[in-house]
Amino acid sequence: MNKTKKLMVFWGVGLFIIIVDRITKWLIESSLHYHYIDVIKGFFRIVKARNTGIAFSLFSGEPNQIKQVILVGISLIAIYVLHLVVIRLKNPAPLFIVAFGLILGGAIGNLIDRVMYGYVIDFLDFYVGSYHWPAFNIADSAITTGAAILLIGILSKKLEVL
Repeated sequence: MNKTKKLMVFWGVGLFIIIVDRITKWLIESSLHYHYIDVIKGFFRIVKARNTGIAFSLFSGEPNQIKQVILVGISLIAIYVLHLVVIRLKNPAPLFIVAFGLILGGAIGNLIDRVMYGYVIDFLDFYVGSYHWPAFNIADSAITTGAAILLIGILSKKLEVL
């Protein structure tokens, strides 16, 4: 796959994730008038959550200007590094370019929230009884899926990133 095609797939997948992420977050913010809606009682519900931390609410708490600048900076650096890695990959399977695109789209989706609101909108809540997995969103799902695909590729020696 040549450089242009790699970048088209990478940025195309990223843009798709950004659009789906923005639409779902807009729907939650504009139409969820209650704290939550049970989808599968006792297991899954849609919530309206604001995450001021990073993945899975790590380092959350009150918004803090310095923390926000650091998190935005880390996101921008990660986006730049992802772009460079994709350019430098030699003959990757298309699935790995898609995986990098998933991570890109997720990173930009959450970055948009962080810049616009100072927090990330989360809304997917899985739980059993009183035990909840931290709420997350489409961007988080894309990042996790992309990272899992890349990890499998690296462990199976089908992807070399260094």
